[in-house]
Amino acid sequence: MPHMHLVAYLKAGPNTSYPSSWRHPASTLDDLFSYDRWEHMARTMEAGLFDGCFFADGLGIPDLYKGGYDDYLGRGGQLTLVDPMVLLPIMARATKHLGLGVTLSTSFMAPYVIARYLASLDLMSGGRAAWNVVTTGRDFEARNCGFDGLAPKDQRYDMADEVLEACDGLWRSWEDEALVLDRESGRFADPTKVHRVNYKGRYVSTEGPLTIPRSPQVRPVLMQAGSSPRGRQFAARWAEAIFCTPATKADAKAYRDDLHARMDAIGRPRAECAVLPSVSLVLGETESIAREKAAHLESLVDPELVIASSSWSVVADLSRIDTPEAMDTPGSNQGVQGHRDRMMQVAKDKGISFAEAVRRPRALLAGTPAQVADMMEDWFTGGACDGFILPPTLWPGTFEDVARMLVPELQRRGIYRKAYKGKTMRENLRDQG
Repeated sequence: MPHMHLVAYLKAGPNTSYPSSWRHPASTLDDLFSYDRWEHMARTMEAGLFDGCFFADGLGIPDLYKGGYDDYLGRGGQLTLVDPMVLLPIMARATKHLGLGVTLSTSFMAPYVIARYLASLDLMSGGRAAWNVVTTGRDFEARNCGFDGLAPKDQRYDMADEVLEACDGLWRSWEDEALVLDRESGRFADPTKVHRVNYKGRYVSTEGPLTIPRSPQVRPVLMQAGSSPRGRQFAARWAEAIFCTPATKADAKAYRDDLHARMDAIGRPRAECAVLPSVSLVLGETESIAREKAAHLESLVDPELVIASSSWSVVADLSRIDTPEAMDTPGSNQGVQGHRDRMMQVAKDKGISFAEAVRRPRALLAGTPAQVADMMEDWFTGGACDGFILPPTLWPGTFEDVARMLVPELQRRGIYRKAYKGKTMRENLRDQG
């Protein structure tokens, strides 16, 4: 039987995806800037045999709600307090198998710089680097990078295609045997096996070669979260793991079927891309314990932070509008389709208005390991996904519970690995059991 895949969603700050969870007494805060926090988390995920983790990230503090960042920052939103590129080597040192992903924007970073960062991480981790590719959909991030605003949505993806092509050329600019390291002859490298790229597109160009030798994976695992038609086209070409946020099993299956159809159309094997919906878990030794834990988390939620976070998600000030139609500002290039889709799916599934949906925190799947595994197995065997993205609802308790309670239950059912088989993240992600 095929094995499902698990990838952790992380933020380098107090909160991940569940608002106000940093307020929970079991959530650690004194270690935010400590090596120990990130080493412990990496070891815990590896003990749970996760394929990998990735840091969600953005280039600024969201200021969409009420025209400023007072609520998002002051109430503890999904903040990046440390650059993940600093944290990933710490986590690599503490583990041997865990994949390590970072979010980098194709809209504001030169391909050479991206390729250099990720090739270095892949080399130093022994082939465990991943890149969550984003095109950036918010004007405040553009302003932080010296731009007046964003390019049109389709153009951002056209640019992303070129950035990926340029990076791919740079990663391949060193052949496997280019490093000689022969003391006796004095030959350090073979220049005939290191090549210029001379890539020139409409939006980006790079000469090459890269200064970094070829890494174990050659290029990092490529992650993506495309939801718009153009985003799905991009994902069908490049993505090896897709982060999506469908509200129901039917929505998840429709997304996966659409992606597979797009991959079929370009002749790309379906097995090269894992579709991974996000689910927020609360595990308990009994159902009542799990429900009590979930209820306590829900009691801590700050309603203003929920709306501030939703404003960031849908790229609109939800203190002023409450319908999806009102978000369609003429001429606007901002937006991330997946977030809006999920909220509309929630509204439809729950029979509530869009205004109500955006004012609710993400639903928690609370139950015993067997109950949670029932849902995961149903989606997995029903063709809705290849595994799941798991954000911690409580740091570090969620991943500790997953490794200690949920993983053994999934293994007992024969749908989850009992050991890593591959040496690289790509090998483990493509391991079908």
